[in-house]
Amino acid sequence: MLSDSTILKHITQQPRRSAGFKQLVRELGLHGSARRELDDRLQKLVASGQLTRSDSDHYALPQASPNKNLVAGRLTMHRDGFGFVIPDANSISPSFKSRLVGDIFIAPHQLGNAMHGDQVLVDIGAIRPDGRAEGRIVRSVERAHSTVVGIFHYGSRHNYVKAIDSKITQEIIIPPGMEIPPGQGGQISSASALTTVAGSEGDARQAHRTDGTERKIENTRSVDRVLGEEAARRLEWNDLEGVVVDVEIIDWPTTTQNPRGRVIEILGREDDFGVDVEIMIRKFHLPHRFPAEVLEQAQSVPAVIPGHELHHRRDFRNLPMVTIDGETARDFDDAVMVSTLPNGNFELQVHIADVAHYVTPGSPLDQEARLRGTSVYFPDRAVPMLPLELSTDICSLRPQSDRLVMSCVMEIDHRGEILRYELCNGVIRSAERMTYTAVNAVLQGDAVVRERYAALVPRFELMRDLALILNRKRHRRGSIDFDLPEPVIEFDEFGLMKSITRSERNIAHRLIEEFMLSANECVAEYIESKRTASLYRVHEKPDAKRVYDFEVIAATFGYSLGVGPLPIQRVHLKADRRSSYGTGKRVREIEVPKEVHITPRMYQKLAEKIAGKPEERILSYLMLRSLKQARYSEENLGHFALAATSYTHFTSPIRRYPDLIVHRILKDVLRDSAEKREGQVPVGTWPRDGNAATRHSSPDSDAPSPWSKRRDQAAHRQSHEPLGGPITLDELHNIAEESSQSERRSDDAERELMEWKKVKFMQERVGEDFDGLITSVTKFGFFVELTDLFIEGLVPLNTLTDDRYLYHENTRQIIGQRTRNTYSMGDRIRVLVDRIDPVEKKIQFAMLDDAPPLLSRASTGKSSRKSKPKRK
Repeated sequence: MLSDSTILKHITQQPRRSAGFKQLVRELGLHGSARRELDDRLQKLVASGQLTRSDSDHYALPQASPNKNLVAGRLTMHRDGFGFVIPDANSISPSFKSRLVGDIFIAPHQLGNAMHGDQVLVDIGAIRPDGRAEGRIVRSVERAHSTVVGIFHYGSRHNYVKAIDSKITQEIIIPPGMEIPPGQGGQISSASALTTVAGSEGDARQAHRTDGTERKIENTRSVDRVLGEEAARRLEWNDLEGVVVDVEIIDWPTTTQNPRGRVIEILGREDDFGVDVEIMIRKFHLPHRFPAEVLEQAQSVPAVIPGHELHHRRDFRNLPMVTIDGETARDFDDAVMVSTLPNGNFELQVHIADVAHYVTPGSPLDQEARLRGTSVYFPDRAVPMLPLELSTDICSLRPQSDRLVMSCVMEIDHRGEILRYELCNGVIRSAERMTYTAVNAVLQGDAVVRERYAALVPRFELMRDLALILNRKRHRRGSIDFDLPEPVIEFDEFGLMKSITRSERNIAHRLIEEFMLSANECVAEYIESKRTASLYRVHEKPDAKRVYDFEVIAATFGYSLGVGPLPIQRVHLKADRRSSYGTGKRVREIEVPKEVHITPRMYQKLAEKIAGKPEERILSYLMLRSLKQARYSEENLGHFALAATSYTHFTSPIRRYPDLIVHRILKDVLRDSAEKREGQVPVGTWPRDGNAATRHSSPDSDAPSPWSKRRDQAAHRQSHEPLGGPITLDELHNIAEESSQSERRSDDAERELMEWKKVKFMQERVGEDFDGLITSVTKFGFFVELTDLFIEGLVPLNTLTDDRYLYHENTRQIIGQRTRNTYSMGDRIRVLVDRIDPVEKKIQFAMLDDAPPLLSRASTGKSSRKSKPKRK
């Protein structure tokens, strides 16, 4: 899909950060009208200053002139008006790279027309001896926010919108006549007066007016297909003061003028039901309206499978497949079945919805799916990657319905080793739509539920047995399992929050997880064995600095990963460099390791040691924080946490674009193999090494698993053995980058909304007291997680008034100078909900003056907050 960001990203990746028109046409795979679109976009990028044209058809990113030192990077703003640019390593000249340390400080008067999140060019001034630098923004290369969601205010000189994102510091001026979008003032159109309740009814969907009446509406040019109840919108807005609006920027800021914009959507008041979700959707720029051509294509997909398609597929319809999902799930990606083979081994069948059959490359459906990257799940609704006609109907593996699938059939022995597997196009008819709760009840011996599913009970028991075997196999090879609970919001019958609880994971969740992991590994291994370029889900070795930081904290609890002595270098912390600007303070130096020998088994062993201990929650979270974030890549770098040499995402193509890409690649490989076998039904068969256990390090060894050599092996292969396949490595790289960014955007939106929900839930509990656990200690206070609620808040240091408290960095404790009262991570205390910050959406706790001493980390010998530490 062609976009400005795609063009700029492609040019950025070129050796000289420039490319010719014909080169772009060829490498972006453009034909026909797409060539004209490319030319139009290039002219606009040149006109906006984001590109320069060096000759008739050659385009480049703006380069540094002899008297300028330009560096590209991403601007992140502070709410006090200054900012920092995180430099792109590829844009730093060799003369600067050796001297520049960390981010580049941007004073408020040096921001130019840039806004938070923009990709910018910075003219660097003098670099100080400690590596710190200040700069001036020359121009924004790529805008992060074409629209901004905020609160509307009337002003004496002009109306304006204050962004909800506190990092967007400038007020956005709204010129007269641009306060009300068409159709949302006075006479409002019927389409915008209604809010959709997306289901699977097709064109006509139920919608609710504010007066409670209902009517049917047809799809419009831009249709909101968000799954779940949405906030009802008012018909007229005579007073916009304090109302949440979405604003399109029409004039970017300058050194003397704020940005200007027009209101394109009125969302409602911030506290209105459902508006918080609407805010998150727009704040994170989540695509949530399907274009008309996308809906038209989705609605034109035939619901009946043509007979000729079945001749090219393996028929599994007579087998008792089941789907196992949550109670509220609407899209069913996967169906599973386990049976025993004559030789006593298990046969595991994993069948995944064949979305690639319906979503073809370059089609409107495909372009929209790539743009979205993933489905986004909020507590009371979802923003799907695919229209409902596909995601909840034609592609969804509904019970008693014929559905096309991609199948992985595995033979697994009683040690959990996959001896052989087959990959093929299939067709199934799911026997039952099961839930995690129901399957767990069956396996826990619930007589009523076992009677209801009597025919499937032996299957579920086989699934449990195999899942436990597979889990033990992963444990032997060093795979890490962090079984951290997640918050779940419970709603009453009126759709209002009634509680926030910890999610429950039972054996049914675990068996589906193990089966999906096995299928993902088989597909990754098979495609790689065919020397075909593909996408991988990679998780790289953690950075030495993060391992070191964790070791320091773990040592206070009496634990260690066992990494041994670490070679040290002295550096400045980024936070200290930022806080010291303009103060004249000397930036302190700290020691960090240069490198570290770390394996997944080290994490696994420590996780076992702390299991069931009071400090398990904290240390498990900190271990997770020390790891890198998993991502998508066209290069197979292995998966550290899973201790897997090859891993991909294959099992959720309805909700993840990379899975859809892997399906396409697998289909191409199977088709090619079938043609080589003279037109046989496409089936990929791959016998595994019979002594598969030897491929991984022994259970008692801390030697590196084979995944640790994956980076060098991949680099060697790519430089010596070119990969084939239907998608080029360059295109796969772009898809991987885009999908990883979409995933992070989705996670951020889901996480921030959950924090908003928690704050809203606690607003009525100000003044109440709760038991809590100190989860983090900083120089400005300590964070406390409430024991009975999955909610965290801050106890500021300046609210501790019974003594003068200081933060001791070497022990990461807050200690009173007179009383020697100590606050440490892992301490159990009692706090009062003191106040809610309505702007930052943060919860502030206060210590109870009359709170009795609570037991602290007794198992590690640490003192409680009321005891004096021993002198050393």
